[in-house]
Amino acid sequence: MRMDSSDRVALTDLAARYAQAVDRRNTTALAALFTDDVAFVLPPALNGTDAPTEIRGNTVVSSSVVDAVSHLHSTRHIVEQQILDLDSPTTAHGEAYCSAHHIYPRGEGHRDNRIEIRYQDSFEKVDGTWLFSRRELVVDFAEDVPVILLGQ
Repeated sequence: MRMDSSDRVALTDLAARYAQAVDRRNTTALAALFTDDVAFVLPPALNGTDAPTEIRGNTVVSSSVVDAVSHLHSTRHIVEQQILDLDSPTTAHGEAYCSAHHIYPRGEGHRDNRIEIRYQDSFEKVDGTWLFSRRELVVDFAEDVPVILLGQ
């Protein structure tokens, strides 16, 4: 099924709004991007266990995501290429690449724990608005490097 340009733009915007809401620690804005019964899946590399962890529900997911980054100085999620496929007029799936920067203090300076992520996404159109119905993180690699904070 062919996806029209307005749906493609809306889904691309959805991924950007997710990144913005996480970086601004805005649980209300984040929850509004998910269906009520959204499933959010964290890989073992991010949840500290040997198996993926699934979190359900838009308010639980938004609180969990913001809580996970709240101890950091700042974050920056840079959404890169996104592949999108329409399944039906109201459902779609896709993959979005993301460079996630996690800035934290160390000693007298700061470091950036950069994680290269691919989001495996499922979407549902609810009352004319595209929302995430499932978001699964896949970690490709990470690095930890010193950074200099400017404009402090």
